[in-house]
Amino acid sequence: MAETWRYGDTYEWMERLRRGLEPVIITCALNGGVQGKETNPALPETPEEIAQAAYDAWNAGAAAVHVHARDPENLADCTQRSEVFLEINARIRERCPDLIINNTTGGGPTVTMEDRYEGLEARPELASLNLGPDMSRFRLPPRPAPLPHPHDEIIYDDCIPFTYGIVEHLARRMKEHEVKPELEVYQPGQFWVSRFLIEEGLIEPPYLHQFVMGYQTSSWPTPWSLCELVGDLPDGSVFSVCGIGPYQVPMTTMSTLMGGHVRVGLEDNIYYARGRKLAGNGEAVERAVRIARELNREVASPTQARELLGIGTPRSYEPARVA
Repeated sequence: MAETWRYGDTYEWMERLRRGLEPVIITCALNGGVQGKETNPALPETPEEIAQAAYDAWNAGAAAVHVHARDPENLADCTQRSEVFLEINARIRERCPDLIINNTTGGGPTVTMEDRYEGLEARPELASLNLGPDMSRFRLPPRPAPLPHPHDEIIYDDCIPFTYGIVEHLARRMKEHEVKPELEVYQPGQFWVSRFLIEEGLIEPPYLHQFVMGYQTSSWPTPWSLCELVGDLPDGSVFSVCGIGPYQVPMTTMSTLMGGHVRVGLEDNIYYARGRKLAGNGEAVERAVRIARELNREVASPTQARELLGIGTPRSYEPARVA
């Protein structure tokens, strides 16, 4: 496991910059639990498509992929069924021998808390762990035929009620299954929750905090908001940043510059530029790689990322276990 440091310490940051910041870990969020091909045809839905998207991201320079599973009986919706995640994870591992596999526990607006617990039975190497309620309102456009499982426009207005008890239970389940939590921080008050998990011994260093910037009810996607979040990190932490929609490129650049890590991909942003949609997840990773190189950051290989995050050798997913 690599040494952690205080990113908000002026003198340490300057010294680290002089010596060379550690390699940047690029995670690709391949799909998400809400929008599908009705928003971008390149967004993967089936296990085969998700595995191919992971392969494209890996070839482009991603060290990790964040995965949502789709319901085979309704590809317009998500699922947390462990057998579906196992099929996806096995297909990814077959194509990408060393890639870090990160499964969601956030899922999507239609899954229950019990469903979220079940997804951990697939034993990913990393899993997202929301540190508080997820409140949002959005319009999902119609999903037209000939796409499978078409639907009319959907208006969503609700809150996924993550509580201290739910977060604690998920963290305990992750510890039992030797899954490292990726702590999803939507706003600075949620550091209370990450400190609770540290004090209870439910997570191990380095504590991976991911800042979600520009999402509804999350922190503002501004340089000063990110600086405040970085300054409040508990000792022994590393951080990554995902910017939502048009904020993805500036937040990727800021995190890379500050010594952090980044998340890109079609879950968070379906556009490459105004009026031009991403051709695929690989294209989003390629741009993050270019940003890193322009800022004199090495891009972490999956092996380097495992060392930096304290994750062991690649976990296997036996095809025999796949339903």
